[in-house]
Amino acid sequence: MILRELGSAVRLSAFTVNFLAHVFHFDLSVEGYIVPGTKTYVAKTGELEKQWFIADADGQIVGRLANQIAVVLMGKHKPTYTPHVDTGDFVVVVNAEKVVFTGNKLEQKQYTWYTGYPGLRSETAQTRLQRKPEQVLREAVRRMLPKSKLGRQMLSKLKVYKGPDHPHQAQNPAPLNTQESN
Repeated sequence: MILRELGSAVRLSAFTVNFLAHVFHFDLSVEGYIVPGTKTYVAKTGELEKQWFIADADGQIVGRLANQIAVVLMGKHKPTYTPHVDTGDFVVVVNAEKVVFTGNKLEQKQYTWYTGYPGLRSETAQTRLQRKPEQVLREAVRRMLPKSKLGRQMLSKLKVYKGPDHPHQAQNPAPLNTQESN
C-alpha cells in the first residue's frame, strides 16, 4: 500500500513501481497491480522427445549444410533450446560423397592430424573426399558444435552415410529442409 501511495504521490511509472516491488519484494497483486512476466523454461535431460531428420547431401555446399545440421543437433531450431542440455534431434545424412566445395578448396584445403609419432599427417580435401567422404562432413559439423562433453554427445546423434541407403528407416526420419533460401 505504501508503494501504491508513493507511486501516485510522486507520479512514478508503472514500470518503476513494478521494479521497486520486485526489488523490495512487495506483493502488488492487491488492488489491481499485477507484476508482468513469466517463468523461463529450462529443459531437463530426458524430458524432450528426440526427432529424426534426413538430409540429402547431393550437390550441397559443405559448410552451409554443416551449419544447418549443427543447428538441429544443438536444438536451436526449437523454442525449448537450453544451452546446458542436449535438446537437439538426430540427423541422418545420405550421399556424403556428393558434397561440393566452393572455389579452390577442393585442391587447397588441408586436413591435418596427429598420429602419435613426430610430425603431422595431412591430405587435401579432394583426397579425403575420395578416401573417407563421411569424415569430411562429420569434421565440418564437429567444429561447429560446443567443444565439451555435451558437444560430443550432440555429435553422436549425427549419422553420415556414403550412398543413398541408411539403416534408420524404422525411425521414419522427416526430410530436413537444406535448400538455400536465396
